[in-house]
Amino acid sequence: MVNAPSGAAPVISAWTAVSPLGLRGSDFTAALRSGRPAARPLDPEEWSAPFREASLVPDFHIRQILGRKGTRSMDRATGLAVTAIRHLLTGEREHGEGERLPGVGEETGLALGTSTGSAQSIMDFTRDSLVGEKPFYVDPARFPNTVMNCAAGQSAIWHGLRGPNTTIAGGRATGLLALRYAVRLQRAGRAGAVLCGAVEEFSSARAWLEWHARADGDGADSAAVLGEGAAVWLLEPDASAREHGREGLAEVVGLEFGCAADAKAARTVLAEAIGRLLDRTGVTPGELSAVADSGAPGAEGEAELAALADALGGEEPPRITVADTIGDTCAAAAAFQIAAVLAMAEREEIPSGGPALVTTVDRDGVVGAALLRIR
Repeated sequence: MVNAPSGAAPVISAWTAVSPLGLRGSDFTAALRSGRPAARPLDPEEWSAPFREASLVPDFHIRQILGRKGTRSMDRATGLAVTAIRHLLTGEREHGEGERLPGVGEETGLALGTSTGSAQSIMDFTRDSLVGEKPFYVDPARFPNTVMNCAAGQSAIWHGLRGPNTTIAGGRATGLLALRYAVRLQRAGRAGAVLCGAVEEFSSARAWLEWHARADGDGADSAAVLGEGAAVWLLEPDASAREHGREGLAEVVGLEFGCAADAKAARTVLAEAIGRLLDRTGVTPGELSAVADSGAPGAEGEAELAALADALGGEEPPRITVADTIGDTCAAAAAFQIAAVLAMAEREEIPSGGPALVTTVDRDGVVGAALLRIR
C-alpha cells in the first residue's frame, strides 16, 4: 500500500508516449478519442510471426530518430525507451527540441518497467552462440541487450541520469509497480524527481512466446492484437514542480496491490484492493470521474470488469480502455492506462479535481489499482 493525503502526494508533472498512435504524446492524445484500432497487417517478409496483424509504432527507425552514433547494436525495446525519455526531457509541449526540462538533472532517478527486456535480443544472442562457427563467436556489443535492465541502463547513460536506476517487471501491472517504486524512492529520500514508466517491444520472438502462452489455443485469428511502445512521466514533489514552472497534472493519491492464484480469485482480490484504496483515500465510487481498466483479454479481463462492478456497487464512471486502440502492450499496459488518463484530462474530459481509478490484472496473478486526482 502507498497512500498520502491530498497536498502531500507526489505529482505527475509531465508525460509522453511513443505508441502505435504516433511518436509523441500529442499524437497519442489526438488519436485516442477516436477509438480506432491502430492494428495493421504485418509484412511477412519483415516479421516471422504467427499473427496477421499488430499495433506497431509508425515510422520507428532507431537510427533515423536517434542518429547513428551509439545505436549500432541498440534493440527495439531500448530504442523505444530512449526515444520516449528524450521526448519527455525536451518537453515536447512547452519547450523547443533540445532544451532540457527544468529541474531534471544528473540526480534524477529512473524506474522503468519491462517484461523480459528484449525477448528478441535474448533469443538472437543465444542462437548465435549455438549456430556460429564456435559457441563463443558472438557479437559482444549485443550482449548487454540480453539483460533485463538494458533499456533502463542505456536510457540513463544516453540522457546523463545518475540517480537511482531500477527495472521493474510484473506483467500488465508493471506500470503501476514502477509508479509505486518511484513513490517509495521519493519518500525514502533517495530521489527527488523520478522518471517513471514502462516499455514493450513487438518482435517475432515475443509474438511466438505469446502464441504459445495463450491458454485457450484458439489460434491467431481469435488472439488479442499485440501492441508496443513506451509511456513515461515525471514524478516529483508538488513544490518542485511549481519551482520549475510546472503545474502538477495529477496527484498520485494511493496504490494497492494483491496476488491471486487464478482469474476466478483475481475478481475477489482486485475488488478488495479497490475497496481498500477507496476507503484509505476517502473517495466514494460515485465520486470517480473515470476508470481506466487494462482491457486484458480472456478470463483476466472478465475478472477485472467483474471486480470493478463489485467494488463500485453499481456506479459506472466513464471507462477508458486504451488497449482497444493500441492493442495488448503487456508490460507497458498500465503505463499507457495512466497516459490515457492524463491525455483525457488535458482534453478536459476528466474535470479538475476529479479522481481517476486505474486497475490492472495479470495472468501471473498480480492485480493492482491506483488512484490519481486530476489537477
